[in-house]
Amino acid sequence: MQAGEPLFPIEPDESTQAKVGRVLVIACGALAREIVALRDKNGLDHIDLTCLPAQLHNTPDKIPDAVRKAILLNRDVYSEILVAYGDCGTGGLLDKVLEETGTRRIEGAHCYAFFTGLDAFDEMEEDQLGSFYLTDFLARHFQTMVIEPLGLDWHPHLRDMYFAHYTRVLYLAQTDDPSLEDAARLAAKRLDLPLEIRRTGYGLLAPFLGGGSQT
Repeated sequence: MQAGEPLFPIEPDESTQAKVGRVLVIACGALAREIVALRDKNGLDHIDLTCLPAQLHNTPDKIPDAVRKAILLNRDVYSEILVAYGDCGTGGLLDKVLEETGTRRIEGAHCYAFFTGLDAFDEMEEDQLGSFYLTDFLARHFQTMVIEPLGLDWHPHLRDMYFAHYTRVLYLAQTDDPSLEDAARLAAKRLDLPLEIRRTGYGLLAPFLGGGSQT
């Protein structure tokens, strides 16, 4: 699989009538569980989902083109396309793609902001600088998304260099899952930082998908 290929690709359908009235969500792979959970909980049966690899966050300059490709492949088939990405380090380039294609995304610079709410995230940032954020996804995949890309298994001494200016690990929990809390505690221990936990639920993701404000 290439870096920009969807994890859940939409199979071509010769009959475009099959997709009339349906919505395609193009999302970061880090949001797959959350979107499926909200879709099922709120009966959003008109939504289809395709996810790009979460590892694209390691090369955010590739996100806009990957999203553009997914949009162009599907925009003549679906009644609406939603993009479940923040700016995610693209420096506004993703928004240019959305403007070109007439597509909209969820508000916020990243998932931390739209899980907490934009104003609440700004307040957290002002309250304490140097937070390393975890979501359910990052707590679950800390090894493959943080430790391995930074080479900390092989070069543990780099931890103090990478995280010298961090003051805490802040776990923004979408669900009430003791196993994920344990994973977050282990992550904080590996970074030698104190852990704080805040339960955000799904934040702005629910109303963005049309599922109201339910968490």
